[in-house]
Amino acid sequence: MENKHPNHQGRIVVDPEIMAGKPVVRGTRIPVELVLKRLSSDLDADTLLRSYPRLTHEDVKACLAYAHSLIEGEEVFPSSA
Repeated sequence: MENKHPNHQGRIVVDPEIMAGKPVVRGTRIPVELVLKRLSSDLDADTLLRSYPRLTHEDVKACLAYAHSLIEGEEVFPSSA
């Protein structure tokens, strides 16, 4: 059965008072965007975790789940050229 509660809930927060409302890892000022960017340039999560010791493997997974949830329901309409 599909999980209706993404595993990012509780780990990713959006608060207008923190980082101008960008999604961040709870308890940090580390934006999801930064985690995704770092992973896209170096897929070794251990390198990322060494650079940001407050992050955990679960936080990284939550960032990926958050990004997935944003595009999961996205509709694509092919253009006819």
